[in-house]
Amino acid sequence: MKSPPRIRVIGSINLDIVARVPTLPRPGETVSGGVLAHYPGGKGANQALAARKLGAEVSMFGCVGKDGASEQALALLKSNQVDLQGVTSLNDVATGVALIAVDAKGENQIVVAPGANAAVSASTLADLRGVYDTTLCQLELPIETIAYLADTVTGLLCINLAPAQPLPKRILDRADILVVNETEAAFYGDQLHGSKALIIQTLGAAGAVAFQNGKEIARSGSPAVVPVDTTGAGDTFVGAFMVAFLSEGSVAKALTYACAAGAAATLTAGAQTSMPSRDQVEALLGATA
Repeated sequence: MKSPPRIRVIGSINLDIVARVPTLPRPGETVSGGVLAHYPGGKGANQALAARKLGAEVSMFGCVGKDGASEQALALLKSNQVDLQGVTSLNDVATGVALIAVDAKGENQIVVAPGANAAVSASTLADLRGVYDTTLCQLELPIETIAYLADTVTGLLCINLAPAQPLPKRILDRADILVVNETEAAFYGDQLHGSKALIIQTLGAAGAVAFQNGKEIARSGSPAVVPVDTTGAGDTFVGAFMVAFLSEGSVAKALTYACAAGAAATLTAGAQTSMPSRDQVEALLGATA
């Protein structure tokens, strides 16, 4: 039996404070009637948990504060046996927090206070030596830190370009896989397809498409579901794609699997609390075959 892929995730760790409301507020508007909940989150931690629940061996690297929020933020990673030796606890800084409003249709608005995530750097990161099948990171860390990782880590490097922001060309040139949604793809434009990386673009409910050297090489639809909460669906897609791609070696199969995982993640409230198991993803794939 092939051993499970070993994935190192270097990224953000947050506590998500979520208010479910009838409608999302417009600028200057107050919406009442919300129901509040706390969930572990952060794009890095989300993707780490998604990959772990789908069978990978996952090591998480990042920073939290020495506060009560860190325990909540790391709770599901701990209970699912994600390796947390690479997580550094810092004095005099708060654990990152995301403020999330979710409406009755499952759409969301998110404001992030990065806290300890902004302190992730060459000096605060744990030892990056080790053997992994891939390193996965996102853009909720300082860009200087992403550049350091691009210069330092060896082997397959996947970067989820979220949230979109200007990047040094050497980061895009170093990446082997770049994952974007439609908004991020529009932000980077020709920079993406000028890269030699495998480009994975998610299309929401329409699925996802893969490009290499400016040409489409694979496409997949997404299973039709009635979403409860879309928070974390994109992160589930990223984690699922990497697990399937490393396990199968097929971009097309990995897209199909990741689209099903992302759809499954919309059926439960919260980001990490919605991450599906392998059985759930396979059941959804079987139901739509």
